[in-house]
Amino acid sequence: MRQKEAASIFHNIDWVTVLLYLVLVIIGWMNIYAAVYNEEHHVITDTTQKYGKQMIWITTSFLLAFIILIIDENFYTAFAYVIFGIFLAANIAVPYLGREVKGSRSWFRFGDFGVQPAEFMKFATNLALAKFLSNQNIKIADYKNTFITLMLIGIPLIIIKVLQDETGLAIVFTAFIFTLYREGLSVNYLLLGFLAIVLFILALLINNLYLFIIIAVLCSIAVLFVKRNRKNLFIIASVGLIACGMVKGTSTVYKHLEDHQRIRIDVLLGRGTVDLKKEGYNVNQAKIAIGSGGFLGKGYLEGTQTKYDFVPEQDTDFIFCTVGEEWGFVGSTIVIVLELLLILRIIFMAERQRSPFSRIYGYGVASVLFFHLTINVGMTIGLAPVIGIPLPFFSYGGSSLWSFTILLFIFIKLDSHRLQILR
Repeated sequence: MRQKEAASIFHNIDWVTVLLYLVLVIIGWMNIYAAVYNEEHHVITDTTQKYGKQMIWITTSFLLAFIILIIDENFYTAFAYVIFGIFLAANIAVPYLGREVKGSRSWFRFGDFGVQPAEFMKFATNLALAKFLSNQNIKIADYKNTFITLMLIGIPLIIIKVLQDETGLAIVFTAFIFTLYREGLSVNYLLLGFLAIVLFILALLINNLYLFIIIAVLCSIAVLFVKRNRKNLFIIASVGLIACGMVKGTSTVYKHLEDHQRIRIDVLLGRGTVDLKKEGYNVNQAKIAIGSGGFLGKGYLEGTQTKYDFVPEQDTDFIFCTVGEEWGFVGSTIVIVLELLLILRIIFMAERQRSPFSRIYGYGVASVLFFHLTINVGMTIGLAPVIGIPLPFFSYGGSSLWSFTILLFIFIKLDSHRLQILR
């Protein structure tokens, strides 16, 4: 009887995805060991060191994965909004009941054990989105539904940014826009988002007066190429006014940012002279570490930049530096390819779902992982702002590993149920 129950738990599980997960977690653990290697405490299972603690996080993550697989798949659809509400409440409470870590009060501490609820908000939001959008009466193209959907994403984003000052984790929620696009959101929203980003960057690089003139000229040119009626003129005038408002708003917000936030933006955009001993230190040391690895790397545990702590946060946000220095271009490419293979596998699985809920949730998983991968690697090599988000399944930390594991294995469980749908 027990054998039949065990067999049913693992029935139709996508083992390719599980294998990719295991490979990434184990390689990540090896790199955490290399990043904070201590000759006096060289045993990888030493729980007084970060690599020993990560072993505990990995073991408990495997336990979480098993628990998720034995829970009935209908639980996730039935209690999606409840889970969303619970973690939303936890994120509202943590600034008042939690402890401050690195200038941000976003952690619940239980002795030496810490949990960051913002990490778990990602899978909770994904469940709520899947629940809402899978309703047969919901069409995302309707403005009302679009507004509700954006609120499901925007409320956690605002809470995490405003109450916890966790900019990196807050920005991750914008990744769900790719899920919405797959479900029928107009491409115009993506285009407007892209133009808004371009306008934001230009507002920081160009004098506002010159930018206002450019916007006015572009609007004037647009008038020449459209049918000049009241509606079109109103649209062009509205777009021009909104663009000017965004330019002015960007400058105002920039002036009111904290010093370290303005510095990070300046470093990314190359504004002014960057002090490599201060604001430019992290990215510069990261580039040095990766560049010193060459094609094949210096060898495992032979990285001098990471071993002697030249790279800050080398076991968390900048763990990709360890890969680049010790494994070189080849090793870095292998890690990125493994991450991309997992994301592509998830997209493949999402497309074969018979349940809209499972498909939407799957695309949410892929979107979050892709955002983390591109931003983490991008900030390490100086192509993205340093906003402090982990590399999926690689970076040190229990909350991030647990949240990624829960995010992924809920989808693996949903996927295993796909053949029973519509029977």
